[in-house]
Amino acid sequence: MDIPDTLIDLQRAADADWARLAELTDNDEREAQRFVWFETGARAQAAITEWAREHEKNRAKVEVAVKKAARHPETGSG
Repeated sequence: MDIPDTLIDLQRAADADWARLAELTDNDEREAQRFVWFETGARAQAAITEWAREHEKNRAKVEVAVKKAARHPETGSG
């Protein structure tokens, strides 16, 4: 499956926001970062859903391919 770079970039942004959340110990900072992570993740999920619909692909399979490409770029996007 040929995954567009835009989807990979959105997933990487969501993963980076989650990583920042995991590092925080202050409750107020964690709450603020949790909101950032949620919003970034929601944008990635919405883009995956839209792309899968437009290309008549199984949404779950697209999500797996995007996450694989974003987290393990050495294996490719396909």
